[in-house]
Amino acid sequence: SYNKRINDIRECKEAAVSHAGSMHRERRKFLRSALKELATVLSDQPGLLGPKALFVFMALSFARDEIIWLLRHADNMPKKSADDFIDKHIAELIFYMEELRAHVRKYGPVMQRYYVQYLSGFDAVVLNELVQNLSVCPEDESIIMSSFVNTMTSLSNVNAEIIGLCLNCLCLLSQAYTSVSKASLSLADHRELGKMMNTIIFHTKMVDSLVEMLVETSDLSIFCFYSRAFEKMFQQCLELPSQSRYSIAFPLLCTHFMSCTHELCPEERHHIGDRSLSLCNMFLDEMAKQARNLITDICTEQCTLSDQLLPKHCAKTISQAVNKKSKKQTGKKGEPEREKPGVESMRKNRLVVTNLDKLHTALSELCFSINYVPNMVVWEHTFTPREYLTSHLEIRFTKSIVGMTMYNQATQEIAKPSELLTSVRAYMTVLQSIENYVQIDITRVFNNVLLQQTQHLDSHGEPTITSLYTNWYLETLLRQVSNGHIAYFPAMKAFVNLPTENELTFNAEEYSDISEMRSLSELLGPYGMKFLSESLMWHISSQVAELKKLVVENVDVLTQMRTSFDKPDQMAALFKRLSCGVLKRMTIIGVILSFRSLAQEALRDVLSYHIPFLVSSIEDFKDHIPRETDMKVAMNVYELSSAAGLPCEIDPALVVALSSQKSENISPEEEYKIACLLMVFVAVSLPTLASNVMSQYSPAIEGHCNNIHCLAKAINQIAAALFTIHKGSIEDRLKEFLALASSSLLKIGQETDKTTTRNRESVYLLLDMIVQESPFLTMDLLESCFPYVLLRNAYHAVYKQSVTSSA
Repeated sequence: SYNKRINDIRECKEAAVSHAGSMHRERRKFLRSALKELATVLSDQPGLLGPKALFVFMALSFARDEIIWLLRHADNMPKKSADDFIDKHIAELIFYMEELRAHVRKYGPVMQRYYVQYLSGFDAVVLNELVQNLSVCPEDESIIMSSFVNTMTSLSNVNAEIIGLCLNCLCLLSQAYTSVSKASLSLADHRELGKMMNTIIFHTKMVDSLVEMLVETSDLSIFCFYSRAFEKMFQQCLELPSQSRYSIAFPLLCTHFMSCTHELCPEERHHIGDRSLSLCNMFLDEMAKQARNLITDICTEQCTLSDQLLPKHCAKTISQAVNKKSKKQTGKKGEPEREKPGVESMRKNRLVVTNLDKLHTALSELCFSINYVPNMVVWEHTFTPREYLTSHLEIRFTKSIVGMTMYNQATQEIAKPSELLTSVRAYMTVLQSIENYVQIDITRVFNNVLLQQTQHLDSHGEPTITSLYTNWYLETLLRQVSNGHIAYFPAMKAFVNLPTENELTFNAEEYSDISEMRSLSELLGPYGMKFLSESLMWHISSQVAELKKLVVENVDVLTQMRTSFDKPDQMAALFKRLSCGVLKRMTIIGVILSFRSLAQEALRDVLSYHIPFLVSSIEDFKDHIPRETDMKVAMNVYELSSAAGLPCEIDPALVVALSSQKSENISPEEEYKIACLLMVFVAVSLPTLASNVMSQYSPAIEGHCNNIHCLAKAINQIAAALFTIHKGSIEDRLKEFLALASSSLLKIGQETDKTTTRNRESVYLLLDMIVQESPFLTMDLLESCFPYVLLRNAYHAVYKQSVTSSA
């Protein structure tokens, strides 16, 4: 007969293997919908947790059994029905289990109050009737039952937890008395009494053992020992967008793991705790990464759409509109019309789903999961899912900003500041919309990231947009200006490419006009612009150091020229002994200062827009400094004003840069003498500019193509800084410079050589520019040194020459 039983068992085994998978799959499908409905109802009406507690714990236990069954059979699945053992929707079932558990924990007092009233108002009455109707009740059992009923009746006035423990003890004691073989009161003969006692035990557990009931019916700490399957389920959940909203269930399961520890195996506690911490951290980190990637994709799409609105893309549309009529007349098919921005928002029906729609849907689903709980405690550690997302967004935003500059060190290419600002604003708009999905402080992300970008290096030691743009403007744009490929046009307030043999790979005007400089100020902010200014000043200080070396080499000649400016023959002889190069370096300084003035003006415009009242207060401070104010106090005000982009009589950044050049081997008196002789050197060298072909003044650009008009700013700023450092009179030294320069330029009026006086009138105009630029000189002083009629004739000559050349 055993052979027949073996066949029966084999048939049962085959039937189980072939049908169990599909049966459990359908059961899980039913439980998902059932738990969802139950959780929805209880979240709306938590008072139902009392009367429906049994259904809650039944649902939890059924779901737990199905999850454990799937987990244990997932590694040994039949090949024919493998799909039945892969459940991509398991996260949904776990999620609703966690939601029911959360309802029980949150509304535990509601359930306890309900069952305390139930025990005293109903169970006690029914039990009393059953005891009274007992035909045979020995004295001991009668005493126990009476005490039981009296205790239940007085529940409303006693602490619920203590009474619950007492009731459990009484129930167990009663069952023990009535379950022995020779008991006079047998439960077998009084089934209603046994049922009632079991019901009362369940009700008492609802009063004082809710946590134990949750562990008993829904503990899933078994996942601690199936980490590979656990991680695989999590990855499947993230891969399916419709299930990603339930991914928070996996970190929540890590809170179950400590339930599988045992007092007899204390050495396991730390290993299980570490496993729960590492898994919870990994799950939350992966969820944040997934959300970050979705946000990045959305930002990329939005940046592309914002780029379509840039002015550079409208030229083709304008040209098509202009040529449209002529093309129709010729009958030729022209180029297909370019789609205008905004076409992507026009849809014929609601069924059309774009890639951006899919990304937003996936993001909203995942953010629901991240925002589901504010924090969770795992083995005495608190995890905050939103902080994971915030951290990842900060890192990605930082990398994206730097990446959007598109800086190529090999080719020295970089994005225009206005285009980068447009992309950054589009990126920030997307990040601000994240607050609609998850409760995170995006403003904190902006402050952390954008403030780091105003420094030379970020918190990770990586270059920022401030360092990239500073290096580009110094090493690329200004270097090409020094090489004669770019000129500063004051009329346009921009640097412009000059026609040369080797065309530049970039258009300087597109990086230095007022709109681009304002965009640069928006991106870098006051801190970044200050770093840019300090870098510019470092280059100026290196040029000044070289100028001082030239002065030291010619100190004797310059000393004689300083006192012999009224002796033309002696000055001519002395000038031939001077070495050249001073004006070229001063022009470079003037170009750098001109660029800085553009940057400062743009910064002032930006700050006036954002903080107008603060800027007006700073202007008031600067404009009302008394003349007798101590220089240290005045420099503090100038430093404040310069940080706000306001022009100052004495540039504090230049003073700081030149102050660091003081040499210990040279006395302060000698340093002051070198500064004075430097101004002499520049003044007596100005006539040499007249022989240069490029020195011709252009009224259209209000300057010279070789940038010598920048000398006016260089002379005034350098003189103000040097004589502030050496505590000399700036006005006296500039008067001396003006006298020497006027005398030197008047001499070239007597020259007959056309080569040396080719652009004499254009050089005369430098005197007027120097006075106009200086806060320390006046036109009356210039008139005393240089007849104004010569300036008037010079302006007339250069304007006449420009009209002739243009004609």
